[in-house]
Amino acid sequence: MSSQVEINVSGMSCASCVARVEKSLKKLPGVLDASVNLATEKAKVVYEAPAFDRETLVPTLVKIGFGGSFVTSDAEKLPNLRLQKYRAIYAIILSLPLVLPMLSFNRHMMLLPWIQLLLALPIQFYLGARFYRSGWLALKAKTGNMDLLVALGTSAAFFLSLYHLYLAPYANSMEHPLYFESAAVIITLVLVGKYWEARAKQQATEAIRNLQGLRPDKARVLRDSLEIEIPISALERGDALIVKPGERIAADGKILEGRSFIDESMLTGESIPASKGPGEPVTGGTLNGDGVLLVRIEALGTETTLAKMIRLIENAQAEKPRVQHLVDRISAIFVPLILGISLITLIGWVLATGDWQLAIVRAVAVLVIACPCALGLATPTAIMVGTGMAAKAGILIRDPDAIDNAHKVTTVVFDKTGTLSEGHPRLSRFESLGIETNDLIASILGIQAGSEHPLARALLKEYPDVIMRAARDIKAIPGRGLQGEVEGDTLLIGNQALMDDTGIATQALETIARELETEGQTLSFIATLREKRLLGLMAFRDQIKPSARPAIESLKASGIKTVMLTGDNRGTAAKVAKELGIEHYEAEIKPEQKLKALRDLKAQGARVAMVGDGINDAPALAASDLSFAMGSGTDVAMQSSSITLMRGDLRLVPDSLRLCHAITLKIRQNLFWAFLYNLIGVPLAAMGYLNPMVAAAAMALSSVSVVSNSLLLKLWKSSIPLKA
Repeated sequence: MSSQVEINVSGMSCASCVARVEKSLKKLPGVLDASVNLATEKAKVVYEAPAFDRETLVPTLVKIGFGGSFVTSDAEKLPNLRLQKYRAIYAIILSLPLVLPMLSFNRHMMLLPWIQLLLALPIQFYLGARFYRSGWLALKAKTGNMDLLVALGTSAAFFLSLYHLYLAPYANSMEHPLYFESAAVIITLVLVGKYWEARAKQQATEAIRNLQGLRPDKARVLRDSLEIEIPISALERGDALIVKPGERIAADGKILEGRSFIDESMLTGESIPASKGPGEPVTGGTLNGDGVLLVRIEALGTETTLAKMIRLIENAQAEKPRVQHLVDRISAIFVPLILGISLITLIGWVLATGDWQLAIVRAVAVLVIACPCALGLATPTAIMVGTGMAAKAGILIRDPDAIDNAHKVTTVVFDKTGTLSEGHPRLSRFESLGIETNDLIASILGIQAGSEHPLARALLKEYPDVIMRAARDIKAIPGRGLQGEVEGDTLLIGNQALMDDTGIATQALETIARELETEGQTLSFIATLREKRLLGLMAFRDQIKPSARPAIESLKASGIKTVMLTGDNRGTAAKVAKELGIEHYEAEIKPEQKLKALRDLKAQGARVAMVGDGINDAPALAASDLSFAMGSGTDVAMQSSSITLMRGDLRLVPDSLRLCHAITLKIRQNLFWAFLYNLIGVPLAAMGYLNPMVAAAAMALSSVSVVSNSLLLKLWKSSIPLKA
């Protein structure tokens, strides 16, 4: 049986580093797969439990030149960001005196050669030591990375200058030019670029940090009639949690006492606080309003909704979309290819001009303009920002393949009950034939007492005071209804299809049934199997969600077809379809027929998205190209889905498709610019059109621009107003 573990990886600088880490981790005994994300600086390792020793992970990373840890909080990452900032500032301070005289174009303002050396020396070998260390470790691993390119390029410029200083120690001779400023400025620009890149990546992970910040450190509980404050880690299932106004709820549970408005906007995107009282569920991380609540804890730690949300987002950010695997293959040969081009440039310029010093400068420009970082960051940063914005709107994307599939969707299939409708039907009419109404109700309640079906709950809610009769041998008939034995007689409760299957005529109530079906109500017949006789009829009305029609209209405006598949009767299905403007529907179908209908659509060439919320939707959700589960639905449906909608607003469906399309577009833009930058920049540098310092500035800018372009996804807006 396979398991997985996440580990933080420090010291990666580009896509080549990612490839090296993945290759080393995959070689470990028992490891089935390893995936590394440059933007989050995390590695996910899938392993075979008995054959794998997780303690080998960190030493393996250290051996190939990287740091590793199993837990790294954001608080621990901030000092590293500050260190990058200070190094960049020190580098700027030391390199400015070298650059300013050049910008003035006045030879007499140039610093003395020995002063240039003293300023460049700490930049090259102290502030730039990371490039040598990382580059050397890459060479030992028989590979290359961006740090190796920077180390080789700046070393060539520095030592050529040192050689010229040896030849002309006291004069700035035109015959012996110095390139100390080039080496210093290249390192400075790379350090500044890395700092801004790290800052941008931190913004990209803002959604995860915000969700993690919803967990309070301490909680008040009632134990032995005493109110005590304890760390959240000491909470136990069943504890009575005291939540005062303005406090965050520490864990998932149900309200025992009190009533208050609960702000759930950070978890669901719902801007209006929900009024909740005794018996109603509350979610850990949500904000209590104006009342004092006593809550019984029912879920802790990784079982809470908040923990599941964070895990879903982290998994989506850790996984690689299909396009990234192609980028990884290109990145694996990128550095060796650049080293080869640099060597050819060196030899070519020597042969063409006979000036080996000029040839070195041209080769240095090739080394420092090449940027595998932009390639490595193009995809993960877009996914990080996009999934973060999705979570803010109440949309949880489970994996990056869902993003890729979303923009290809041509048809959206909806379940009805609990998806298009509120899922909370109410009994609107009860008819009995040849039997006392209260007696029939008492028998029906006995059969439906343990049922979780919405119609059963509606009936129990309508008659809370009726004493139900004992029932046994109760069993559900999928897509049809229920049967059970009461006082020696087997009763059937279900739809028209169940009556037809058992040969029970319904003509006695046919007029009433047609009238109710025309009004879009759901019918449930009651019959005795022993006598094969109809005993009565119940009608239920389920309200269509206010968000259903605008969602359907939005999908149709985007050229996407809509289909409804329901086990409900044809009259109800027809009325709902007409009211919402759904082009095609199928009614009175079983779960396996729903699955077949979906497969038929795919066979006709449609790329199908399925929206559902119940256990009977799970097979269809799993078989669709893209699946949506309503967060208010069952865990089975949520586990079968690609995207979970944390609230029942169907406008989130077209919102999800729009956002996934925006993420895909950003990935393509990032990859286009990353490839174009290298395809144009490297030849220009090889032909001598780029000064090494200009090349270094362009290289630093490329990574920053890719991350910044991804951050533009923060401008995306949901069609549903969010709380400010």
